[in-house]
Amino acid sequence: MLQKENILFSGKAFKLTREQALRLINKDGIIIADNVLYKGYVLGDYNKHKQRTAVRNLREYISKITNDPNIETQILEVGDGIAISRII
Repeated sequence: MLQKENILFSGKAFKLTREQALRLINKDGIIIADNVLYKGYVLGDYNKHKQRTAVRNLREYISKITNDPNIETQILEVGDGIAISRII
């Protein structure tokens, strides 16, 4: 059986999915995802081929964690961005 954690940190947010995070974290747990704004590309209309997949994955992650009624999320525009989420 997988042991769930109280805190999950991902320095490579573009590889983390909401589903993976929820499988690993306890209720009332905290998820910290670093680099979620990826040099500001996630906020703009960036569409260059080299980073397209990473930007798309980050946009999808942010959309899912901010629209899930069971997750409270704050995104801090510090450096490349940090998303701090609490499972409720």
